[in-house]
Amino acid sequence: MFTELSLELEILALTVVLGLLHLFLVAGASASRRGIRWNLSSRDSKMPELSGVLGRIQRSFENFKETFAFFAVAILIVQLLKKNNDISSLGAQIYFGARLIYIFIYAAGVPVLRTIVWFISIIGILMVLKVALLN
Repeated sequence: MFTELSLELEILALTVVLGLLHLFLVAGASASRRGIRWNLSSRDSKMPELSGVLGRIQRSFENFKETFAFFAVAILIVQLLKKNNDISSLGAQIYFGARLIYIFIYAAGVPVLRTIVWFISIIGILMVLKVALLN
């Protein structure tokens, strides 16, 4: 896709795009529930929490933000140390795929599978970290 980037950096870039798409989903959910007027305001007044599918989309984005920094730093360490290999590439792909699937599973309200997919994304991060720290 990107000719001069490693696969890990490509996946990192795609994960940033995924995060932005997730942000737009949350913004759209907020606007549909709370109204454009509230979204454009200073948000000084407390609005009701998003619930149902909209709330689950928002919570899945909060979870994405909690794991993304760890993923990005792990990828950057592998890059800086020039330790890219099949394990770090696979770990990056696993993280991205799991995070993509997580959005839909969380929005659908599937509790146990959601946790399994989250754990799979963490395994992806750990694979990248293994390469960064142990190889």
